[in-house]
Amino acid sequence: MARGALETEIKLALPDRKTARRLLRAAGFRLWKRRVFEGNTLYDTPDLALRAAGKLLRVRQAGGTAILTYKGTPLVSRHKSREELEAAVSDAGTVGAIFGRLGMQRVFRYEKYRTEYRQAGHSGVATLDETPLGLFVELEGAPRWIDRAARQLGFSPADYITASYARLYFEWCERNRVPPSDMVFPRS
Repeated sequence: MARGALETEIKLALPDRKTARRLLRAAGFRLWKRRVFEGNTLYDTPDLALRAAGKLLRVRQAGGTAILTYKGTPLVSRHKSREELEAAVSDAGTVGAIFGRLGMQRVFRYEKYRTEYRQAGHSGVATLDETPLGLFVELEGAPRWIDRAARQLGFSPADYITASYARLYFEWCERNRVPPSDMVFPRS
């Protein structure tokens, strides 16, 4: 069953997990969903039409489930807002094969560990995302809640990051003169 909504979010960069967990606890956040590994694959047309329009088509595998997500063109101000449609799928590999048959291709893969937190009495969500680029808290909810939660965590609007993880990765590659590939953890 598809779920659609307007997603509004920001990211905040943090130095480490210990600091992030301490700040979240002090702001009244409690663990909602335990840490899980996520593998995310983005699909696009050969001419990258979705990327050019600021849209996204993703298949996420996390904790034994797979979710197909479409994200519309973002409206960026202090927060990033955009349409988000999601549906659970039974087989991420088959979804990728279907996209291939439709002329789409896998264009980017990124990984992260995600832990979800919530504050009692509030509908917003804070996720602690551990990525190959570093640690981020993502706040998703109503703009007023995001601003209040960010202040409680010790951040101001000047600290808000509205870029996607893919955009952050490509900017990191450019700054470090590294050819971009996928944003994945090193394999041992």
